[in-house]
Amino acid sequence: MREAGVDVVAKVDGLMDGLTADLERLAAIPSVAFPGFPAGPVEQAYDLLVGLLRDAGVAHVERIDLPDTAPVIYAEIPPPHPEAPVVLLYSHYDVQPPGDESLWLSPPFEPTAVAGGLRARGIADDKANVIAHLGMLRAFEGRPPVGVKIVFEGQEEYGSPFDGYPPTDPERFACDAMVIADLGNLRPGTPTLTTGLRGAAEVVVEVRTLAEPRHSGEFGGAAPDALLVLLKALATLHDVHGDVAVEGLRRQDWEGAGYTEEEFRELAGVVDGVPLIGSGSLGERLWSGPAITVIGLDAPSVDHAASAVVPYARAKLNLRFHPRQDPHEAQALLLEHLRPLQPFGVPLTVTAGDTGPGYEARTDGPAYRAAREALAAAWGSQTSYVATGGSIPLVNGLAQAAPDAEVLLFGAQDASCNLHAPNERVLFSELRNTVVAMCGFVERYASGFHRGGATGEAGPEAQVRPSGGSGASRASGTSGASG
Repeated sequence: MREAGVDVVAKVDGLMDGLTADLERLAAIPSVAFPGFPAGPVEQAYDLLVGLLRDAGVAHVERIDLPDTAPVIYAEIPPPHPEAPVVLLYSHYDVQPPGDESLWLSPPFEPTAVAGGLRARGIADDKANVIAHLGMLRAFEGRPPVGVKIVFEGQEEYGSPFDGYPPTDPERFACDAMVIADLGNLRPGTPTLTTGLRGAAEVVVEVRTLAEPRHSGEFGGAAPDALLVLLKALATLHDVHGDVAVEGLRRQDWEGAGYTEEEFRELAGVVDGVPLIGSGSLGERLWSGPAITVIGLDAPSVDHAASAVVPYARAKLNLRFHPRQDPHEAQALLLEHLRPLQPFGVPLTVTAGDTGPGYEARTDGPAYRAAREALAAAWGSQTSYVATGGSIPLVNGLAQAAPDAEVLLFGAQDASCNLHAPNERVLFSELRNTVVAMCGFVERYASGFHRGGATGEAGPEAQVRPSGGSGASRASGTSGASG
């Protein structure tokens, strides 16, 4: 099996100035696809990437327009021969909103030099990974040793109807392996494959006890306080150690790599002297076990509090669960825990919200082995594997469209890149090594591949047309919801 050639590594090093310049151009575009943000910058980013793909030698580029979402770039490079494998490359070109810009050390859409890299909103999540895909294509001058299908999504961060589209058009997304580049390394300098994604579900808990607030001096002590009822119910979700106490939620030992406690405390910004919650390894708590977080609470604020018994309170819960647990089962277990509760005799109103499945990748196939070797060669150290508590809804859609394809999750991000936070940044070393790893992966995979493959059944309902850049119209409709 041929090592990633020195010529390819040298080629990537020679391409880095151009790749970095294109990353700056892309990161300067405020391509936020959330409601209330203009669509123009998203279209501008789309047009830039179409041009960069064509410049990289990709002749077949299409635009997929689904209702209620930003355009998807779809492109193909045919296999160099009939027995060569086909690899699907995925990233997204939209970004999170910048948030409170006063917390940024430089304007979020003005790419700014930092030690060893660049700072800007979306530069790590996920524009560096888009550029990494382009870097591999440039290194092979548009003629890689595998067939390539490219999917650059334009509304991943907000949530998109595209998540469910691939299974309706399986022939388009049929492939032997896919590289989902929407994450990265455990830490800078540690090549990492992500093998599991926790699933997610939401539940809302409401309590109403009085028609309206009543004076706490005159009525407190007998009038039922809705906030106290809600807090007593929420307190049952965890045991004395902080472990989730809902029966039936799957939890198992974590055998892969993980953070040290010191690393995690720094990454999470845990205040000095405050302990971490839960028991067992960090990997078990973060990736192979459940977590329940109160992500929203409707109750009187401290600054505007009146001396009154609270008549109404509501909380929104976010449940993360084992990659192999069914999302509806996991959500039902949480509902079944909460619904019978009647703190102080007061019933709860418990409502199911959205769910999203987890994913666990195969790790015994030729693509996984090729990727593990390629990452180790690019970084010069052994490849680690981790899971993530976040979710990438499209992974399941693509996996359903190509059920026999191996799914590989790696990229140019790292745990300290501040994705979704102020002062997001990417390191040039991680970007360069990701491009080298991509090149090494397709070389190894092509040389060791034996034709297998799978297809599916066709389906509707998108507008698909050759992409000529600017001026193409978007379909209209309602907005998607994030997972």
